[in-house]
Amino acid sequence: MPDLLPSDDSDAGTSALDTSVIPLGERALRGVLEHVVAVGDEAEATYLEVKSSLDMNSKATAAKIAKFLLGAANRRPGEAARHFHGYAVLVIGVQKNSAPGVPRGTEAHELEDRLRPYLGPLFPAFEFGRIGIDSDHEVLFVIAQPPEDGQTIFPCHKSYQGEDRRDNIEDGAIYVRGASNTRPARSGEVLALVERVRRGGKPPIDLEVQLLGPICRVDRVDEILESLRRYEEEQFTKQLTPAEDIIASTPFILPSSVFGSPKPLSTEDREQALAAWQCKKAEHIAKGREHLLGVGMPGAGVQVVSRDRFVAKPRLILTFHNCEVLDYLDPDDADFEKAVEPVLGPHEPFLPSFDHSAIRPLPRGYPVTWSTHGEDAVVVLTPESFRPNVPWTSDQDDYVIIAKDRHASSVEVSWELTEDGNDAVTSGEFRVPTEPLVDAADLFKSVFLSTDEDL
Repeated sequence: MPDLLPSDDSDAGTSALDTSVIPLGERALRGVLEHVVAVGDEAEATYLEVKSSLDMNSKATAAKIAKFLLGAANRRPGEAARHFHGYAVLVIGVQKNSAPGVPRGTEAHELEDRLRPYLGPLFPAFEFGRIGIDSDHEVLFVIAQPPEDGQTIFPCHKSYQGEDRRDNIEDGAIYVRGASNTRPARSGEVLALVERVRRGGKPPIDLEVQLLGPICRVDRVDEILESLRRYEEEQFTKQLTPAEDIIASTPFILPSSVFGSPKPLSTEDREQALAAWQCKKAEHIAKGREHLLGVGMPGAGVQVVSRDRFVAKPRLILTFHNCEVLDYLDPDDADFEKAVEPVLGPHEPFLPSFDHSAIRPLPRGYPVTWSTHGEDAVVVLTPESFRPNVPWTSDQDDYVIIAKDRHASSVEVSWELTEDGNDAVTSGEFRVPTEPLVDAADLFKSVFLSTDEDL
């Protein structure tokens, strides 16, 4: 267990908390923790609340945390800004001279799900922190965002009646932070919150958006895949090892194990298999194209910077005009039979098969989605927030962007941003230069043929 107790010769009563910092990150939170251990409940203020022990899975705990967050959200911005840059902190699992913590295992998204009925759909996002005490226990921090002029009043959306009436909260009630507790608002405090709404006034959103990674151009993809399909059909029809002159006439020298030897079938079965395969030509080429480009081309991502403004629960839609977007695939997952569908796959010839490798499960709440809509590629970003002047960056192993015009030297990108609790739509556009044109034959060789092949 970390040594959080004050030394014997220290004066715990004079322990000072630095409230000029933003209470995010382990260093700042550890300072809060050490202060609470030193002075206990005396640490409580409009910006700090302490709970020595809570059952994190109980309804009573959810109501207590919701009550704190509601009170913190209904503060006056000018007064709140005097400490912690406007943030407010709830510390759970600490008391004077001791930090027993609570059992490990509380997840931020699960806590948010339990709080949402009390807070309502438009409540500002909150932060969640933790400091480990030992292998089984941790101290938790629930951190409320700074209040802002122009914000609405945040009422409670659900009642809770507990054994201790001090924990009760009422649907429709407005809670505020007192000197060291959260309580129902008085008339003057409600009027002050109405004035906060009238002052209306978040600054306009100033967003910098840029693409990380390339916009690719590829030529002759369908042509090369059709050539390989013809070769597959020839080999299936002949049933024999291809002659040297046939190999020489193909665009590439393929490894001998690429197509394999089909299972012996009757003439009728072979004709049926070939006919079924031919009927799916368009589908096979489309899937082969996705696989070849997914494993062969580099991925892209997006970086966003909000200048001098916090953006809560943003939804940023980027449209890459005259482009398509495909799943990025690990180059190690390159599979020739996914690029060029064999007449007979590894399964029985007429039984449907399911490609489990095509499933790409994303974590719950993953903040990036992508799809092709008509002539354009669309990427949607839904992070928890954009912090002022702090770059937010998506991964570059999600998707690949391909320009549809192989002659395009650049691509136009437009974007639209909406924010929770804000009816305004912010938009912008920029241009991105494209990468040099890649020939599909060269791409195929780099993906599927070893570098020492004599091409």
